[in-house]
Amino acid sequence: MIAAPAMLSSVLALAEGPLDAHAAPELRWAGLALLLPLASSVLCLLCGWLKVRSKLPAALTIAALGGAFATILRLQGTVGETPVVVNLFDWIDLTWGDGSRFHGFTANVDLYIDRLTVFWMLFVTGLGTLIALYASEYMESDVGKGYTRFFGAVSIFLFAMGCLVMGGNLVMLYLGWEGVGLASYLLIGYYFTKPEAVAAAKKAFIVNRIGDLGLALALFLIWQCYGTVEYAALWKAIEAAPASSEWTAQAIPWLLMLGAFGKSAQLPLYVWLPDAMEGPTPVSALIHAATMVTAGVYLIARMFPLFVVNPDALAAVAWVGGLTALLAATIGMAQYDMKRIWAYSTISQLGYMFLGLGVGTTFGASYHVFTHAFFKALLFLTAGAVMHGFAGQLDIRKLSGLLKVPGFRLVSVLAVLGCFWLAAFPFTAAFFSKDEILVSAFTAKDDRVHLLGWIGLLVAALTAYYTFRVCFRVFFGPVKFEPGHELHGHDDHDHAHDAHAHHGEFHPHGPRWAIRVPLVLIAIGAILAGWPSYRTMLHHDESNWVKTQVAQSSAFQGVAAESHGSLDGHAASSHASAHTEDAHADHGHLVLGMDAHTAVGRLGSLACIVGILVSLYVHLINRGTADALRRTLMGTVATRWIVVGAERKWMVDEFYDWVIRLPLRVIANILSAIDELLLDAGIVNGIGALPAAVGRVFRPLYGGVVQGYAVTMAGGVALVAAWVIWIWLRGAN
Repeated sequence: MIAAPAMLSSVLALAEGPLDAHAAPELRWAGLALLLPLASSVLCLLCGWLKVRSKLPAALTIAALGGAFATILRLQGTVGETPVVVNLFDWIDLTWGDGSRFHGFTANVDLYIDRLTVFWMLFVTGLGTLIALYASEYMESDVGKGYTRFFGAVSIFLFAMGCLVMGGNLVMLYLGWEGVGLASYLLIGYYFTKPEAVAAAKKAFIVNRIGDLGLALALFLIWQCYGTVEYAALWKAIEAAPASSEWTAQAIPWLLMLGAFGKSAQLPLYVWLPDAMEGPTPVSALIHAATMVTAGVYLIARMFPLFVVNPDALAAVAWVGGLTALLAATIGMAQYDMKRIWAYSTISQLGYMFLGLGVGTTFGASYHVFTHAFFKALLFLTAGAVMHGFAGQLDIRKLSGLLKVPGFRLVSVLAVLGCFWLAAFPFTAAFFSKDEILVSAFTAKDDRVHLLGWIGLLVAALTAYYTFRVCFRVFFGPVKFEPGHELHGHDDHDHAHDAHAHHGEFHPHGPRWAIRVPLVLIAIGAILAGWPSYRTMLHHDESNWVKTQVAQSSAFQGVAAESHGSLDGHAASSHASAHTEDAHADHGHLVLGMDAHTAVGRLGSLACIVGILVSLYVHLINRGTADALRRTLMGTVATRWIVVGAERKWMVDEFYDWVIRLPLRVIANILSAIDELLLDAGIVNGIGALPAAVGRVFRPLYGGVVQGYAVTMAGGVALVAAWVIWIWLRGAN
């Protein structure tokens, strides 16, 4: 991984690197990137209150997100190599004691803007705008019902994501972190009358709380160890104490890791993401492509100075990412719902990103986030177009030959394009970003992660196979399709997308321009995402644009200076070269007798092509082979577990039910019974009932009858006399 001397020298050079921020009040207009989505959410709320029955909420949301994207584009041309801090307004500013380092807490509404901030926000706002445009048509059957609620939640989602990425301190990041969790709960549970959607929304919310607890604890410990939660001051504090041996400082990267794994759906907290498919398809694209699930990758990249001093934490990030990628790929091979296959693909690709972070290449991880954002949005939205036109049908066993179906030729072509990109076909954008990660794994100084390079190549082959399993089954072959359940009115929200049938014959309808235009633009973006690597190939003296963006940020320690051209600015300074020499890939390292870059390029291409060819034969040329293979595997006890395990997602959910949920439910019922029977009924109600019981005993003596009063008086006198005699006898003894 990263040798200790190199880590210390790299961290000690922070003041000279791309972390020395300065105030820039003249850039307050950058706050429009947050203000516009916030204003859109308020206006959507107003539209709901006024019972607007038009597409006005969609228009407001698209305009606001487009304005935010334009703001970030302008910011891209304004921000230089040095980070800037923009104060929007003061918020939390507390002091106590003598006002020294640990006697105050400051967290204002600031923007911390560096190249990483702008880079991330470019595709967050850009894709967010296109997905909102797509949703304006996709959700049109809900106009007058949940339409306003949907776009209000989308606006909240993008506002929260902006706070998470652009916030100048960890408190703003945490608020954005929780905000995207809330918005995802609203969007996943959009069809709130469907029990599956409600369960999926609760599952996402609860599982994410586990990770959020880790992030909250990390925030507390960061303030305790470094005296600040503001990025600009935090980097200087780390410079002053780069490698504290205190357990609190050592625990910080592990807690940050827990938060990242929850939000970005990694082992063991990935189980919420496949169920998130219960939300509308634009929600799936929004969550899976560029926003919520990449927040964990952003968190570790942003806080990378805290990770480079703890090689064990980085190794853990790498191994969790690699194993998650492998597990999710095996599950994706055996699923039949198109959206769920892409969901497990997202988990697998996120695993690649964490693998990249763990082996020390923040550039590779960030570049894969960038390329993945486009092609995964394209795949989800083309799946949504199919679902939209075929009455909710997504079962790949019930769709075939869509490339020949009128109205779906463009959608099919774009879906095939997305499949090539997801499979990392040679010289596609994902080919370059994936290879950067695998090269770093094979050449890392830490021997513990070398095996992950081979695991990554295996995942590449599996990815190519299951990707083209969908491609060949759905878009090629003979024309065959069955409508989904929405044609028959089974959707509780009456979400039938204008699919119609005449005399029992189903006629699918193709999407209109509001779906087609975003698909075409996202496909163009997927192609252009490889442009930085194409330029580097053509002009070896030019740096990869994405690498430059990452190098001029707090993630600069994970950028190699000498690979694929030189970096400009601070990335070419002494800190980068020193870091690269000791901490990054040794390009003399051989893999199967070849240079690591050459070997990974060839082996990755071979894995992709083999996966595609196997899928071509099994799922297009001879489709009966797949069924025959399944029957063969199911017919033998020794191999049956492979099919059953993959189709049932390796029973991870059932394991959690048995090991965690069931014991907690039993304990909860026991405690509830104790509370109800012992505490409430026995103690609380028992003590309250005691005076009433005593009163019932003496009530007959005070019924208004003279004889009763006489008996009471006589009894009282007798008791007093007995007491006096007892006292007298005690005194006499």
